[in-house]
Amino acid sequence: MSAKRRSVVITGIGPVTACGAGADGLLAGLRARRSPVAEVTHFDPSPFRSHMAAEIAGFDPTVYMDAKQARRIDRFVQFSLCGTKLAIQDAGLDTTSLDPARVAVQMGSAMGGLAYAETQLRDFITGGAKHIDPRIATTTFAGAASCFVAIEYGFTGPNTTNAMSCAAGTIAVGEAARLIREGVVDVAIAGGVDAPLAPVCYGAFATMRAMSQRNDDPARACRPFDKDRDGFVMGEGSCAFVLESAESARARGAKIYAELRGYGINNDAYHMAAPRPDGSRAADCMRAAIASAELSSTDIGHVNAHASSTPLNDATESKAIRMALGAHADKVPVTGTKSYHGHALGASGAIEIGISCLTLRDGWIPPTLNLETPGEGCDLDYVTGAGRDAKPKAIVSNSFGFGGINAVVVMTAASEIG
Repeated sequence: MSAKRRSVVITGIGPVTACGAGADGLLAGLRARRSPVAEVTHFDPSPFRSHMAAEIAGFDPTVYMDAKQARRIDRFVQFSLCGTKLAIQDAGLDTTSLDPARVAVQMGSAMGGLAYAETQLRDFITGGAKHIDPRIATTTFAGAASCFVAIEYGFTGPNTTNAMSCAAGTIAVGEAARLIREGVVDVAIAGGVDAPLAPVCYGAFATMRAMSQRNDDPARACRPFDKDRDGFVMGEGSCAFVLESAESARARGAKIYAELRGYGINNDAYHMAAPRPDGSRAADCMRAAIASAELSSTDIGHVNAHASSTPLNDATESKAIRMALGAHADKVPVTGTKSYHGHALGASGAIEIGISCLTLRDGWIPPTLNLETPGEGCDLDYVTGAGRDAKPKAIVSNSFGFGGINAVVVMTAASEIG
């Protein structure tokens, strides 16, 4: 590692997912190896080809905030605040001891509060102008995800919410790490959030036939890399992190999950909804992230794949992994975890970074659920069954989104920090 490089570490994770909430809840859900995907209950899905999702059953925001605050914000902002609170608790961080100008908030959300806007439009159409909720102006824009966090804790450092589709959460984490590494801030709250389970949001993806139509067997609908995969399964949720400089973490005696060591971002510049067929730009993004981590391909011991369970993505991603890692690709276990938490759009990358943190901490790679026979072009070492005990030195976590956006982070074990 270069002498001037500032180490960035993850000291707290706050997942809010259909698989479980909090680090312990998420791990328990992964260990159970059961998919939470079921028929949609948030609305009537019968008009659409797809009828299922990974909903967060029984979510009660008042566990994390008072009822008055919960009523004043949209579900996606609730998820953002809940994830942040869990991450701060997990990190054992005393926020009152921090210089607020030295704390950044960086979030990502593909849809923001669009689902809430749907309900407001319906009320306007049926009831007229008197039914417009003035809070729609402050709770539906994507930036509410980070702004409400900043207001809650008084953090006055750099604050953004990017809207880069399904790569948004990964980009937020990568950019937060950049701010710390460059010395702009010492601590950052970063992650991704989405609550897209509303008829128009959901229906758009169903109408374009991007989602699975295995309605008679929802728990087996999300099947990354499998020959019978037929589309993704939508989910909801969030995952926030506490990132800080290694110096800051050590000074307060914090536990460290991982070092956020490398980050890459680029674009296919090919199509709004389909990946570049040769996988070259995704491979370049992985190479860039590995290079920025000052590692080589042979240092990578695991890939947590985007693995959306769509016919195009999974084969193209497999090709890109092989291009990026070369001959070493055959030695690297690959897993896709969206069967546990659904494709929560802008939150997915953050959730998968959280799972990667648990892998680095515990030495266990969760299996790819529902993968029975790999499909054409899916020719890597996919983890199935009961998962796999492993202690990777470094993990690559991939996220790819609409518009051709590619984002990759590289994490290393806490024991690797110099």
